[in-house]
Amino acid sequence: MPDLRRGALFGIAAYTMWGLFPLYWPLLKPSGAVEILAHRMAWSLVAVLAVLALRRHWSWVRDLLRQPAKLALLAVAAVVITVNWGTYIYAVNSGHVVESALGYFINPLVNVLFGVVLLRERLRPLQWAAVGFGALAVLVLTLDYGRLPWIALTLAVSFGVYGLVKKQANVAATESMAVETLVLLLPALGYLIFLQTGGQATFGHHGVWHVLLLVGSGIITAVPLICFGAAAIRVPLSTMGLLQYIAPILQFAVGVLIAKETMPPSRWIGFSIVWLALAIFTYDGFRTARTAARKRKSAGTLDHVVT
Repeated sequence: MPDLRRGALFGIAAYTMWGLFPLYWPLLKPSGAVEILAHRMAWSLVAVLAVLALRRHWSWVRDLLRQPAKLALLAVAAVVITVNWGTYIYAVNSGHVVESALGYFINPLVNVLFGVVLLRERLRPLQWAAVGFGALAVLVLTLDYGRLPWIALTLAVSFGVYGLVKKQANVAATESMAVETLVLLLPALGYLIFLQTGGQATFGHHGVWHVLLLVGSGIITAVPLICFGAAAIRVPLSTMGLLQYIAPILQFAVGVLIAKETMPPSRWIGFSIVWLALAIFTYDGFRTARTAARKRKSAGTLDHVVT
């Protein structure tokens, strides 16, 4: 029980930090989204290597180098998470925090669709209902925005693909991030050098505080990921599935209450449909988990009687 409680606290910490990210990126202005992204890539590698050095944990490198298929998957994951990070930073710094929250609200539904399309999984009726309501919400919000909510869809799909690729690679969180950020290092450094030589860089030209904030982008990327990894090995998937809603709820609150983004009635209707879809999805997950637990308990009792 203490280990479960500790895991839940790690999970809450991870999702809370992710949920409060919209408060951080605007502090980095006048840096543009791509420059912030490049710094995030570079300093994330420094932060992850520091963690690995403190743990004196390098034996995994030799093993991973012998598995080119896993390295290729992590390279794909690096590209996909770059799209996700870049879109998210652009969304926050361009006044679309609420739409970015929508992306992470619908991400679980996108994951379900991936299961059907890519893994040939069969959905239960309530799961189909949740996906249907999710599609309806996207339609309503498309009419509200006057365009597809492309920021939300890009975030949801890219994070879904990232999770799928990471699951296939099956490499621990810190080690995986070390490889991913190493893949991203050369393009990130190349872009930063290009900005610096062209006189367009903001790094070092807006005071020490701005420099520290850019360097800190690596730390705030690595810390929640490490907390998430610590939670994942201690907490049941059903609990992690519930905790994941902390991040978009906080993002939505930041967008509405702090960034003061416009929320017309039609947008509230769209988000309400999303929340209904997630309520159905969550209820179905808990109901299925309870049924499976009862079956395991009955089977264990029967085995005990037979023995």
